Amino acid sequence: MTNALVDELPESRVAHLKHSAVKKLPEVTLAFWIMKIAATTLGETAGDMFSMTLKIGYFLSTISLFAIFLVTLVTQMKSRRYNPLFYWTVILSTSTAGTTISDFMNRDQSFLDKVGVTNQFGPAGLGIGYPTGAAILISILVAIFAYWKLSGHTFKITEIHSFKGEALFWSAILVSNTLGTSLGDFLSDSSGLGYLGGAALISALLLVLFALMYVPKVSNTLLFWLAFVLTRPLGATVGDFLTKSHAKGGLAFGTYGASAVLMAVLLVLMAQASVKERRQQQRTALQPA
Repeated sequence: MTNALVDELPESRVAHLKHSAVKKLPEVTLAFWIMKIAATTLGETAGDMFSMTLKIGYFLSTISLFAIFLVTLVTQMKSRRYNPLFYWTVILSTSTAGTTISDFMNRDQSFLDKVGVTNQFGPAGLGIGYPTGAAILISILVAIFAYWKLSGHTFKITEIHSFKGEALFWSAILVSNTLGTSLGDFLSDSSGLGYLGGAALISALLLVLFALMYVPKVSNTLLFWLAFVLTRPLGATVGDFLTKSHAKGGLAFGTYGASAVLMAVLLVLMAQASVKERRQQQRTALQPA
């Protein structure tokens, strides 16, 4: 589209076309949050499947899953517009990698011994514990947001159009998903709340954030990021509830069964999002100038 042609269009139409041309991230709707919870829950079960069920261990699983994350991230960053398949694949890869990164930071060989992982490549884990791990990750996340603020790029997901803005967004996502795993595992394993108790606590906090949306003085952007972080420990606690044995208070679906069901759900949701986005792009293209 030439500059002369753009100058002849109404200002509202020009703004709409420019936004459509550079849109890289999805609209935040109820469907968005359902897919986020599904993806993060799958990230928990799939991460545990690699590290413990397949007996690969935390170290090698982290290296492998982080490499997959980088591949999916490059694909997303090279895309010229929002593609639900690319976007949600990166969300899933950050959740899966975040699960094993968190486990490697917080746990040690004693956790692997419980599931029979006695011979794995590299160190078993750092064993620094959930509180220390969470404190480190919170510090990193705060540093990312501080740099983000100083860079002048917007925090609003619907207005992130630049390469640097998107890079900051995905950095925050990876760290927040790793942090969410630490918080979720702490609630499930160490707090005494158990899987359902931890999930109930996180759900209650999310309801509070939802209610705060209607308070004019509270930033919706802040609420979005708080909710984004909290949906990860929700996924971690729900994932543990689905996979752990009846004796431990879970449903005993196992990492294979739970991951298969969650993957099927996520694929259906991704297909629906792709169809919706394609129809929206077609409507935009057909709108008269």
